Amino acid sequence: MVQVSELVIRNPHVQSFKELEELVRQAARDGEMFLEFDIKPDFQDTPRRNWEIRLETAFYWAGEEAKRGGGEKK
Repeated sequence: MVQVSELVIRNPHVQSFKELEELVRQAARDGEMFLEFDIKPDFQDTPRRNWEIRLETAFYWAGEEAKRGGGEKK
């Protein structure tokens, strides 16, 4: 399991929600099975609503691609 806070803390170079979405995708590609929303990301471009859904969707689809063998690193 990976926590949103862990991704943010371990990657101080990330400065936007869009970059965090890519980190979430990469965590799924790397084999993480669960994503825990322990904090709301404090980026200027973080959506006011549905930010959890956006991260969960990014995590899910990247994991599905990886399972099918299409999870190449970008």
